[in-house]
Amino acid sequence: MKSACAWLIVAIAATAAISCRPNKNAEGPFNNTWQVYGGGKQNTHYSALKQIDTANVATLQVAWAYHTGDGGDMTQIQVNPIVVNGVMYGVSPKLKLFALDAASGDEKWVFDPAANTAKGAAGAGYFSMNVCRGVTYYTDGGTDKRIFYAASGSLYCIDATAGKPIATFGDNGKIDLHNDLGRDVKDLYVATTTPGIIFKDLIIIGDRVDEGPAAAPGHIRAYDVHTGKLRWIFHTIPQPGEAGYETWEDTAAWKHIGGANVWSGFSMDEARGIVFGSTGSASYDFYGGKRLGSLLYANSILALDAATGKLKWHFQTVHHDIWDKDLSSPPALVTITKDGKKIDAVAQSSKTGFVFVLDRETGKPLYPIVETPVPLQSELAGEKPWLTQPIPQLPKPFARQVLTEQDLNHLVPDTSYQDIKKRLAGYKTGNMFNPPSREGTVILPGFDGGGEYGGPSYDPETGILYVNANEMPWVLTMVDANNTPAKSNETNLQAGTRLYTATCMACHGPQRQGTGNYPTLIGVNKKYSKQQLVDLIGAGRRMMPAFKQLAPTEKEALASFILDIKADQGKQFEAPAKVEDPYWKLPYQATGYNKFLTKEGYPAIAPPWGTLNAINLNTGEFVWKDTLGDYPELKAKGIHSGTENYGGSAITAGGLLFIAATSDAKFRAYNKRTGQLLWETDLPAAGFATPSVYEVNGKQYVAIACGGGKLHKKSGDAYVVLALGGK
Repeated sequence: MKSACAWLIVAIAATAAISCRPNKNAEGPFNNTWQVYGGGKQNTHYSALKQIDTANVATLQVAWAYHTGDGGDMTQIQVNPIVVNGVMYGVSPKLKLFALDAASGDEKWVFDPAANTAKGAAGAGYFSMNVCRGVTYYTDGGTDKRIFYAASGSLYCIDATAGKPIATFGDNGKIDLHNDLGRDVKDLYVATTTPGIIFKDLIIIGDRVDEGPAAAPGHIRAYDVHTGKLRWIFHTIPQPGEAGYETWEDTAAWKHIGGANVWSGFSMDEARGIVFGSTGSASYDFYGGKRLGSLLYANSILALDAATGKLKWHFQTVHHDIWDKDLSSPPALVTITKDGKKIDAVAQSSKTGFVFVLDRETGKPLYPIVETPVPLQSELAGEKPWLTQPIPQLPKPFARQVLTEQDLNHLVPDTSYQDIKKRLAGYKTGNMFNPPSREGTVILPGFDGGGEYGGPSYDPETGILYVNANEMPWVLTMVDANNTPAKSNETNLQAGTRLYTATCMACHGPQRQGTGNYPTLIGVNKKYSKQQLVDLIGAGRRMMPAFKQLAPTEKEALASFILDIKADQGKQFEAPAKVEDPYWKLPYQATGYNKFLTKEGYPAIAPPWGTLNAINLNTGEFVWKDTLGDYPELKAKGIHSGTENYGGSAITAGGLLFIAATSDAKFRAYNKRTGQLLWETDLPAAGFATPSVYEVNGKQYVAIACGGGKLHKKSGDAYVVLALGGK
C-alpha cells in the first residue's frame, strides 16, 4: 500500500527547503553522460538531463533495440551500459563486448573473447559465461581510448575504436586474474562481475571468488592502464604486520582463507583521490570455526588512497559474518545537510536492510550506530559468533528483518498457511543474527537482501536516497559434512555422490532439486553429454564458479552421478594423488540456498515482497515507500504485492526515477518526489539491471538491458532504448 499522505507532505516540505540546484560536489557535465558504470564515479545513478520529465514521460517510445543473438536458457544480462562520445558499450549474455551507435543502435564492432582464446587453452571450447555487469572506459584525452572488461578469469583491454585487444597491455591484451594475489590460486575460481574504476593511469579492480571453503583471497588490485603491470595491492585479509591482522584469532588463516572481496564495484572521490570499495564475507560463508575473530576487512566499507592503495579508514558493518551478509553494492558518494552544515559522506545500503551514513574523509558515523548484543549460542562445534553487531539508529531499516507468525502470508489457502506456520515453528527466528543451525535458521532479509547489486540512487537536488529492496525470507540449514576419505575401492557412483555433497549441494540441494535461484539438475542428462558437463564443471557458467581444483577423474565421477550414466557408475574410481588444504575440510555445510515459500510458490511472508524506498539523508527519515512489481494473477485480484527485484534505479533532473529490476518484466517511471507511478511498459524479458540515461545530438535516451534468466524467468538478449517520440 502507498505510504500515508503525511509522508508526502513531509516530502514536499523537505524538497522545498533544499536548493533545486545540484550541490557543488555533483559531477557537473559528466551528469549529462553515462560514461561510468553507475552513472559516474560517485555512483549515484544521477542524470542532470531533463528533456524527459514528469509531464511527458508517458509518451516514451522505443527508439531502437539491439539483440545480441547469443541468449539462451537461463542466460542473463545484468549490464549497466556506458555511453561515450555517442557510442554505447555493452556485453552480451555470452560475454561478447560490443559497441553501438547510441542514437540508432547500429553495430560498430563485436569482440568475442571465446574466439580470442587460444586453442587448447583453459576455457577454450566451452567458454565460461559468468555474469558481467559492465565495462570501464579510459582515455588519455587524445587518441588512446580503451575499454576494460572481464571474461572467464581474465581482464581484457580493448581498443574502444577498433574493438581489438591492445597487445601492449599484459599478455597480448589481457591479464590473468589469478595472478598477483600472493598465493597460488590457479586452480581456484577468480573472476570479476562488476567493472573496475579509473584513477589517472590506474584501473582498480575487485573480484568474485568462490564462497565455499576453497576460495581465493579478495585483495584489491590496481594495474597500469597501459602496460597491465601491478602497481599496488590492498590485502583485504591482512597479513602479518598489517593493521587488522590482529582481528583473526588464527595467525595462519590468511594463508588459507579466501573471500573478503569487492565483487560489487567501486566509487571514487576523484578530487580527494579516495577510492571506496565494500567487501563481502570471508569464506566459508556459513561456518566460521576456522576463521575466528571479527575478521577485518570482510564486510567492510574501505576508503583507500587511490594512488597507493594505502588504507585511509574502514568501517565494518557485520562482525564475523556467518550469514553471507555481503555488502552488495559500492557506497554512493553524497552530500548531506546536518546541523546546518554540508557534509560530504558515503551512503552504504546493505543486504541487512540498513543504510550506513559515514563521513567521507574519516569514516565516522553521521547518525548513531550502536554495537548491540546478539544471540551467541551456536550448536555447531567450534563456532564463536561475535558478541555484538553495529545497528544504525537512523535511517531506520528499509526492509523487514524478523519473521514471526504474525508476518506469515495470509493470502494462501488455510492448508498452505498452516503448513508454513508449522514449518516456522521448527526454525530459529526472531533475530536476524541468530546463528546457523541444524533445524534451520530464518534469514531475513534473505541472501539476496534487502539491498542487492543494483545499489541505491541519490538525488543531489534533494538529498534523497532511493533503495529498491527484496523482502524474501530464506532458510539456512546446516548438516554434518562428509569428510570420509575416499576408499581405495570406491566406485564412480560412490565418489560422485560424495563429491556432489561436498561441491554442489550448497547450490543445487541434497536431492539435486535446485535451491533459490539455482536450477534443478534433475533431467540434465537430456541437455548435456558427459563431456559437456565435465567441461562445464571445469569452466563454470553464469553464477556457477569453475571447479578447477577437481581432478579429471573427479569431474568424470561427478558427471556419472549427475547424469546417471549407469555404464560409468560401476567403474572403479581413480582417486587423484593430491593433498587438500586442511582449512577446506569443514565439519558442517549448508543444504542449499532455500527460499521459505508456500506450497503455491509465493514467499512465506506477507506482502510486500519488493519495495521502493525514498530516504531523506539530511534527516534520516523516510519520505515515501511503495511496493515494487506485481504478480499478474494477484494484481488481477487487486493485490499489489511487489516482487523480488535485481538491478538499480536511475534518477533524473526531470523529476523521474526509472527502474526495471522486477520479475514481471516491466519498465517503470516514478515521480521521484512523491513516488507516484507515471509510466510503465512491457519489456521482452525482465530487466535485472540498472538503466542508463544519456544524450546524443540534443536528444535524451533511456536504456535498459533485458536479460531475464534470474529467478528462472524467461531469458532475453535485448538492449532496449527509449526516447520521446521513439526514433
